[in-house]
Amino acid sequence: MPAARASLLDAAATALARRPWSAVRMVDVAAAAGVSRQTLYNEFGSKDGLARALVRREADGYLAGVERALGSSSEPGERLTATAEWTAAAARDNAVVRALLTGCWSERLPVPALVGAPSPSSVPAQRRADEPLPTPGDFLREVRDRAVSALTAPAPTAALPSATTARTAATAPGYTTARAPTARADRSTSTSAAELTRSCELVVRLALSCVAAPPGKGGMAELVRAVLPRRTG
Repeated sequence: MPAARASLLDAAATALARRPWSAVRMVDVAAAAGVSRQTLYNEFGSKDGLARALVRREADGYLAGVERALGSSSEPGERLTATAEWTAAAARDNAVVRALLTGCWSERLPVPALVGAPSPSSVPAQRRADEPLPTPGDFLREVRDRAVSALTAPAPTAALPSATTARTAATAPGYTTARAPTARADRSTSTSAAELTRSCELVVRLALSCVAAPPGKGGMAELVRAVLPRRTG
């Protein structure tokens, strides 16, 4: 993102923290960012365009935090706990993120349309900002699916044994060949995947409920453990 665009979005976010969006003036945003008003309009097109870009940046920042949380540990319960804690904290501390995740837009906030329209902008970043925003349900499914993917990603494979090692192992006492998976095993795997998907969705829903009623110290981890499949706990 060009430096001027980033500075303008920072200035807009600061202005929004101090006053309702309806009272935020483009000339003040440009002055705070140290650029001309023409640069502001060239970048965003209008105040509505600036609002869409600001909301899009907050949405991207939230999802980037989800990725960091999911990569914070090798233990599934800790990864989901970190994701839940990040979701609750982001929604609690950032009014735009809270509105994105809950659909509750206060009168202080810009309310970009969820239905996009063809963007007239020649700025690639603005064309993306002008696209339809995800709904709260979209965010829930996105975070759930990212969590499932992170928890089911295959572990790094070990080096394959040499042909000599394989022949030696095959002639060793007690050696048995691996059996092909059975239909029962396939059904078990399918059931486990469905359970994990359901658990990941419950974790996201729990995190959002904790915005209104934060748990005590260590409470989020206890909530996550309660909904995890036993095999990942």
